[in-house]
Amino acid sequence: MSVRADQHTTASCAWERDGMCADNRPGHGLHAVQLRLAAATPSQWQDALVVDVRDDGWVDAVTLDGGRISLWNHGDLADVVTAGEPVALHAVYNVLWAGARRFNVFAEEAA
Repeated sequence: MSVRADQHTTASCAWERDGMCADNRPGHGLHAVQLRLAAATPSQWQDALVVDVRDDGWVDAVTLDGGRISLWNHGDLADVVTAGEPVALHAVYNVLWAGARRFNVFAEEAA
């Protein structure tokens, strides 16, 4: 399986370089190695449905097994995902798969 890393963010970041976030901590820029590792471990993807998209970068979702998860990205994902949309989250490498795009996210279980 080959996945192309074509993520582009326009949000400001303390480590921004050439219009891209150069910080690859969870919730910032998606690193090519992170994307390749996620593609190489397909059993770790979790399907989910978006419940809410907030303008502070948080996306709330519910996994198909009933778990609730909150995902954060420093960019505004409101133009990328909408409530009710199916997405996938890589449980090990923190990659959010929304449509044709991939994002590095910080993930935490919601109460």
